[in-house]
This record gives sequence, structure tokens and C-alpha cells, in this order.
Amino acid sequence: MPAFTAPIPLSLYVHIPWCVRKCPYCDFNSHAVRDDIPEREYVDALMADLDTELPGIWGRRIESVFIGGGTPSLFSPEALDRLLQGVRQRLPLRPDTEITLEANPGTFEQAKFREFRALGINRLSIGIQSFDDTMLERIGRIHNGFEARRAVEIAQDSGFDNLNLDLMFGLPGQSRAQALADVQQAIQAGPTHISYYQLTLEPNTLFHARPPQLPDDDIRWDMQEAGQEALGAAGYTQYEVSAYARAGRRCRHNLNYWEFGDYLGIGAGAHGKHSDAASGTIMRYWKQKQPAAYMEAARSGQAAIDRVTLPEPDLPFEFMLNTLRLVDGFDLGLYNERTGLSADTIANPLSRACERELLLRDDDHLRPTELGRRFLNDLMESFLPDD
Repeated sequence: MPAFTAPIPLSLYVHIPWCVRKCPYCDFNSHAVRDDIPEREYVDALMADLDTELPGIWGRRIESVFIGGGTPSLFSPEALDRLLQGVRQRLPLRPDTEITLEANPGTFEQAKFREFRALGINRLSIGIQSFDDTMLERIGRIHNGFEARRAVEIAQDSGFDNLNLDLMFGLPGQSRAQALADVQQAIQAGPTHISYYQLTLEPNTLFHARPPQLPDDDIRWDMQEAGQEALGAAGYTQYEVSAYARAGRRCRHNLNYWEFGDYLGIGAGAHGKHSDAASGTIMRYWKQKQPAAYMEAARSGQAAIDRVTLPEPDLPFEFMLNTLRLVDGFDLGLYNERTGLSADTIANPLSRACERELLLRDDDHLRPTELGRRFLNDLMESFLPDD
């Protein structure tokens, strides 16, 4: 039976599913606002959902909170205040807990965001995607480049000194020069963190059903390399496939995912992961996706659609699916801590990945090579269980 050798960090993810309009590339659980958002009812449901999860994590401290969506910044400061007060009443938080709120440029109001900051929300993640009006129109965004730049100014003027900007590349008809111009404008805005990732056509999206013409693979690879070089030169260190941060500003919440930590998930469509030291098991669960169904189910303590204990043979792949995204890699001791398994259980796939020059091993430290980062899916699949 797996045996965890150290306490596993615990984070909290809160999903708020409403947005102004569903983007054609978005595969997250988001729903366009048709009438008024039922803020009070939804916060009540979140608290009922959290109450249901509490017995499984008694005594554990929350390391970070991430409020994602959808567009959580559509909520009023009063609703977010009720949410955070309810969380603090139920869970012990670190004094310096990182509390992130996702926002889109079209939802920015300076007074509102000052109130968000006053609530203790200390990190903001803005879905810029591009500063180019033509590109934004092609991917169905409702803001323009001016609003994107203005949103950053409002965030900074509102007291957010820990700020992430999301940027996408490989957009329909985008050139390498246009992608690099977005990166340079983001750098000029001076955030502490930039997420730079490629547009992909995900199942169950409008773009998957009606694919736009995207740049070819070589051009997209050039965009990625050019962006990485510009970000590095500006003092942003890449620490994950798509994450770049200034010193001391790595996203703690996402690092917990990538290091195979635990997380509570509350809200419509939220996922969670819980490691149980007594049984040596790791469980995943997910919640009802439709907001109305979720709120009704949460009130009766039935928000979770299913709870699944991960089979022991699946744990190596589950661990590597996250940790291999880290540019600097990880120590083998983390594998033992987070899966409860001996390093012997992955000796053969480790050896094969090193022989293929996808993985570099230095004593007990492992990290993907440049080739491994380029063919990351192949590297991860090396750890799938044998049939």
C-alpha cells in the first residue's frame, strides 16, 4: 500500500461559471449570462459544497486560493466578500495566502477592483490573450487592445502588485511578428507574471467544429521560441511550459498542481484531488457542471458527480502528467512524498526516457531536456501503465 512520507500541501479552487459571452476556443465550464447572476444563491451553494468536503481535510491548512471561471470578476465585491468570509470561517489560511482572481478586460471598473483588493485578493490574472484588435476579433473576444492596456493600468492603480497576463499565440492568420509584438506589449505593461501559451482546438468548442486557419507547426514553434527569448531577456524566468515569472512571483497555486499537491474544488464543474494518509489512497472528484443543477445538488450535499480512487498503477502517469511540465524538473523524493510509491516503480520508464534523450537525470534530480519539452506528450506517455 502506498505510504505518504510528508504532509501534502492543500489549495482551494473556486469555480464561478458565468461569462459575458462564450469564446469559440474555450473548453472550460463557462456559461454566457442571460439574466442576472444569482450571486447570493451561488455563494450559499459554494459554502454548502465546502461544508461537504470539510470532513476529508480536517486540520489541514490552505496554502492558496484561486477563484476561476468563467469570469469571476463579474461578481460584485459584496458577493466575493461573502465568499471569502465563508472560506475563512471554515478553513485555516496561511497569513500570506496567495488569493488569485481571474478577470477579463471588459469587466474592469477601477472602484470595483480597489474593493476586490481590499477584500484580501492579492493576485489578479487578466485574460488579455492579445493586444491586436484584429486577432481579438478573430478569436471572439469582446474587448479590444485599448481596453486590454487600460485593464492593466486599472489593476496596478488598484493596488495589485502581483499581476498575471494571459497571452495566446498561434492565432488565426497571426504572423511571428504579431505574436512577438503581443509579448513585447505585455512586457512593457510590467506585470509580475506572464502566461504565454498556444491556441489549441479543443473538443466541444466552436473552433473544433469549425476550425479556423491557424499558422503551421513551424511558425508556431518560431512564435514560442521568439516569445521565450524576449521574456527571458526582460527578466521573466520560465518555470513551466507556459508560465514566466519575475523573481519570487511564481504562481503558488499552479505550482501546487504541477507538484502533484492536493486541492479542494468547489463550484459548478470544479475538480478536486485528495490524498488520504490513513488509507494511502488518492481520490479525484468532480462537480455538477450546469449552474442550476449544481446549486440544487450542493444544497443537499450531492454536488459531486463522482469520486474515484486512483488505481496504484496509474499513479506514475498522474504524477508525471503534472511534474514534467516544470522546466527545472523535480527530485525523486517528491515522487515518493506525493504518490507514496518507491522510485523503483518508475525505474524502467525513467531509463527509457533518458535513453531517448527526453529526460535528463542528475543523481536524484530529473528534468525534461529541450527535446523532451518539445515532445512533452511523448515523454509523459512513457509513464502510462503497461496493458
